Amino acid sequence: MDVTKTNPGILRTRQHFEILDGLRGIAAVAVVIFHFMEFAVPDYSNNFIAHSYLAVDFFFCLSGFVIAYAYDSKVEKLGAFQFIKLRLIRLHPLVIIGSVLGLLCFIFDPFSNLHTAYSAGNVFLMFLSSCFLIPYPIVHERYFNLFHLNPPTWSLFWEYIANLFYVLILYKLRNRILWFLVAIAAIALCYESYYSGYLGVGWGGDNFWGGGVRIFFSFLAGMLVYRSNWIIRSRLGFVFMGILLAIVFLVPFSDKANRITDPVIVIFYLPFLIALGAGAHLTNTYSRICKFFGDISYPLYMIHYPFLWIFLSYVEVKKPGMSQMEIIIPMAVVLLIGLAFLVMTLLDMPIHRDLKNRMDKKLR
Repeated sequence: MDVTKTNPGILRTRQHFEILDGLRGIAAVAVVIFHFMEFAVPDYSNNFIAHSYLAVDFFFCLSGFVIAYAYDSKVEKLGAFQFIKLRLIRLHPLVIIGSVLGLLCFIFDPFSNLHTAYSAGNVFLMFLSSCFLIPYPIVHERYFNLFHLNPPTWSLFWEYIANLFYVLILYKLRNRILWFLVAIAAIALCYESYYSGYLGVGWGGDNFWGGGVRIFFSFLAGMLVYRSNWIIRSRLGFVFMGILLAIVFLVPFSDKANRITDPVIVIFYLPFLIALGAGAHLTNTYSRICKFFGDISYPLYMIHYPFLWIFLSYVEVKKPGMSQMEIIIPMAVVLLIGLAFLVMTLLDMPIHRDLKNRMDKKLR
């Protein structure tokens, strides 16, 4: 996981939960496939991976676990300002990179001229909103996403808010208070699921607050998994853990059942997977696989969606049959994984390393 270091006196390298890295990668790939399938098969009832929107709740829960693990005992000495700088250094380069890709794909989409329906000023504001995570749901033709140029950044918006709350308030709270907050959050989550019919919310102007409800519960639950030492030691390996996670995404979609199944999965099953994955056994055979998937998970999540808009334009114009899309989608997923790897190695890692080195020099 991303256990960020400043100098040795502030943050020391600790245990690395490699299987959780690998699971995060599986979740990111599932999100990409899900987004393709949304356009290929708009009816979620016929989408084999329709519950992959719950991957975001897995990310939020994992984030709470990792942040508490990495910073609970160090944030007091580190300070709020340095903590925020570290999180920006880790997360924000890919926010900018994804925004640039989103702008390019929007303007140069070979199958659509949608950008001409919006003034240069509006397009510029879309870009600024995406770069600075200021919600701007303006494109009604594309479902009023909070951040049209790169829709997945809606979850980063809430991630930043959770990180801010953590460094200002949450790390100071005792577990009994966290339990109280988690109980309230669980009730709010159940209400949101009942009201909306499912938990795939938070990404658009008409379901904005659903994202806050989702991270309110899952981030706190992840913190409690760590603080309560709910690390379940077992001989389970990466493959079995991957299957347990994949089950979530493959749960059949049902308008009636989702109101119950979604909160049950998020409240009970996902924190259990974090606890189980943290204590699972990793063999050398799968160590590199987990590292690879963990490394590319965030880049893949942050750069894939601009190309999904091009895919949607292609579907709208060319109206390909399912037999064609069964070829296009797997190829596109593999290519996007490759692109994510290139973006990570050529852009994100060098930028991250440079910013980190500059910060370390100031701390000396």
